[in-house]
Amino acid sequence: MKVLLINGSPNEKGCTYTALSEVAKTLTEQGIETEIVHVGNKDVRGCIGCRKCKTTGKCVFNDIVNETAPKFEQADGIVIGSPVYYASANGTLISFLDRLFYSVPDDKTMKVGAAVVSARRGGCSATFDEINKYFTISGMPIASSQYWNSVHGYTPDDVRKDEEGLQTMRTLGKNMAFLIKSISLGKEKFGLPEKEPWIATNFIR
Repeated sequence: MKVLLINGSPNEKGCTYTALSEVAKTLTEQGIETEIVHVGNKDVRGCIGCRKCKTTGKCVFNDIVNETAPKFEQADGIVIGSPVYYASANGTLISFLDRLFYSVPDDKTMKVGAAVVSARRGGCSATFDEINKYFTISGMPIASSQYWNSVHGYTPDDVRKDEEGLQTMRTLGKNMAFLIKSISLGKEKFGLPEKEPWIATNFIR
């Protein structure tokens, strides 16, 4: 079992990384393999809606999105971490996620997702909600914790002093590991939920 952790901060070893590392450490202790992928400092353009990925199985722009796609397909869960910019996620991360989630043809049903956000002071809950929407549109259960998954601080040392924030990350790791293991057992016994053919309803009549 494996969880992919996405570091959406431009700072490779900054506050977001510090939070993700606490989650990864706990997942490892629970017997889950982890990998942190740093995307926040990459040159990632947004989706242009060309839909080439629907015929080729990959994004037309051959960058870190296509590099990460096979890892996402093989993972049992994904943790997406971002700093807060104007009460929103890092723009590079959003471009990355738009293209990753749209271009990956793999069925994401029952792949566990979790959002982790970092701020000096405010905007965490709005960013947390923004990231979670990628999971809920994809049939992915969301791993929760004892509080919204956020840490506070201006530097990694600040984050390491945020005892409640780090405890929230550890609880998230334990809950995510439990959920992944439980879903794995459920798949063996019951299989995945039966899906209806997709109905696309436009709002113009």
